[in-house]
Order: sequence, then structure tokens, then C-alpha cells
Amino acid sequence: MLALAGLTIVLISLVYTNQIARQIAEEERAKVKLWADAINASNILNEPKGLTFVSSIIIGNKTIPAILTDELGNIQFDTNLPANRERTDAYLQKELAIMKQANEPIRIENYGVVNYLYYKNTRLLTLLQYFPFIQLALIALFLLVGYWAFSSARRAEQNQVWVGMSKETAHQLGTPISSMVAWHEHLKIAAEGNEYQQSILKEFRKDVGRLELIAERFSKIGSKPTLEPVNIYETLESTFKYMKRRAPKNVEFDYPDTAQAPLQAHINPPLFDWVLENLLKNALDALDGTGKISGEVFEDEKYTYIDISDTGKGIPPGKLRTVFQPGYTTKKRGWGLGLSLTKRIVENYHSGRIFVKESALNKGTTFRIQLPKSF
Repeated sequence: MLALAGLTIVLISLVYTNQIARQIAEEERAKVKLWADAINASNILNEPKGLTFVSSIIIGNKTIPAILTDELGNIQFDTNLPANRERTDAYLQKELAIMKQANEPIRIENYGVVNYLYYKNTRLLTLLQYFPFIQLALIALFLLVGYWAFSSARRAEQNQVWVGMSKETAHQLGTPISSMVAWHEHLKIAAEGNEYQQSILKEFRKDVGRLELIAERFSKIGSKPTLEPVNIYETLESTFKYMKRRAPKNVEFDYPDTAQAPLQAHINPPLFDWVLENLLKNALDALDGTGKISGEVFEDEKYTYIDISDTGKGIPPGKLRTVFQPGYTTKKRGWGLGLSLTKRIVENYHSGRIFVKESALNKGTTFRIQLPKSF
């Protein structure tokens, strides 16, 4: 709407200023023609003082740059050219060439003597002709600044809502988690000596620990997390093993062996584990129960790279730019916040990048995480 209003203003200004510029141009040519008519009527070009009088007529013009030449193109007089320029022959010829391109010359013929009066637009007319374009540039700049300010305010508002929801979620989870921990300890004492119940309580405690981790993750949203050097192979293995226990049997997992030389990356483990889990969950959804998910790690002088690939259904080409936007999902259930959250964690909290490296329909997708080695 703002762009349409701005365009309308520019079009009106363009039509209006063009009309004024045309009127001024016609008046300027009429003035030059009037000088030429005065010279023709003077019958003095052949008199000794004739050219002096002609010069006085031209010099009487205080605004329009003009040059008088003879029939052979030799410059006789000039007026209203920049005062700070030396009147060299090369400079005057250059100005004459500009005037020849700008306007049709006025031919002066008096008793067989032919002269030509050349002129160009005044500075005022030139500025007026460029005014609509200057106005268009200013309006465009205004719209860009307005759009940037609106987008920044909108992003800030979204971030505040996101952070507020995350903090509130962590707070709401805190009370039932504390209660579950207390009940676990109570049941553990009550089931002492019963191996079967103890094994169940052990798994129960793992799930409670998982809820504690989720609450911790939500509590860190909006706060500057502490990054620490971590062996990325161990982080990848831990997350892959966790997801493998919850994946269909026909899904194959392939990830680097932790026995190789450690590869350090500066991350916040709880948040970065969340990133990997979201990518692996999306990969599992893309496989529909059968296929392969693989992880690959490598580095160069500046960055550490992590590729998460699957052999699933792929991402349509038209959706590659929207996969990280809130609300994007291919599932019937879900809010489509996983990849959006992943992008925020990688870029805002780890100063890295995450993007779709490649994707092909019915062949698979590869997401790449790029983490800087220095901060």
C-alpha cells in the first residue's frame, strides 16, 4: 500500500514537473529566438561595431548558456558558462558540442552574413527535469527504511513472544518435574529389593531426566548461552543413539566413529543436541519408516561442518526457501517450529549457519551446519 501511494506521488510529480519543464524550455527558446530576431533586425553585423552590439545583446542574458558562431563554426562569443573555467579552445568546443546535442541552433542571416546561436538548458531547468527521479529515490529510500524499521520491530516482537513462551514453558514444567523426581525417589525406596520394579524405575528416571533437559533448553532461550569446546563426534553419536532407539527397525543410522581423533567445536551441549534432534526427527518423518540417515563431520581452517542426510522424499524446489520459516511442516500434526527453532539456535546462539545443502524429490535431503572455529 505504501509502495502504491509512493508510486502515485512520483507519477503525479513526474507529469507536473515535465509540464513545467516543457514550458520553461519553450520560454528559453523564445528568448534565444528573440535575441536572434533582434540581431537580424539590427542590420549591424556588417558594421564595425556590429559584433560588439551583438555581444551586448547576448551578454544581457544572465541565465541561458549560449555560444555565437559564424557560418564556419568559429566561436565568436559565449555567455553564462562557468566562471571558474578557463576559456580554452578545447573547453569551448566541448561546450559547443553539448549545445549542439541539446537544442536546435538559431540561424541568423543578415545581408549575406550567416551566424548560428547555440544554447543549452539553464541549471534550473536541468534540476527541474531531474527532480522526479530524485523524489523517486527519496521515496524509495523512505520505503526501504520504513520496511526495515517495521521488519525489525516485528522480529523484535516475535522474539519477545518466543522468549516469553519458552521461559513460561520451562517454568510450568519445573513444578511437575520436581514432583516426579520426588515420587521416583519414594518409589525407589518402596521397591527396594524388587529388580523388576527397579528396572522400570530406572527407565522412568531416564524419561524424567529427559524432561529436565527439555526444561533446561527452554529456559536458555533468550539468554546468552555458554559455549564450550566439545568433541563433536561424541555429541553426534549420543544424539544418533538416542534417536535410533526410538526409530523404526527398517531405518539405518550411519555416523562417524568416536574412536578417531577428536574434532572440537564450540557449542552449548543442551541447545545443540536440540538442533541435531530436530534434524533427525525431520529425517525420520521424510523416510516414512524405511531408509537411511547419516551424519558426516569435516572441517577447514575457519569452520566445522556437520551434514545430516536422509534418503527420504526430499523437499520440493519451491519450498527450499521456506523450510526454516515458522509454520512450515509436511506433517498433519505439528506447528512447524522445529526447523525455525533450529535456525535460531545455530545462528543466534552459535554464530553459525544452517541451510539445505542439497535436496532431490524421492532421493533425499542434506542439511549442513556451519560452525565458526573462533569467536
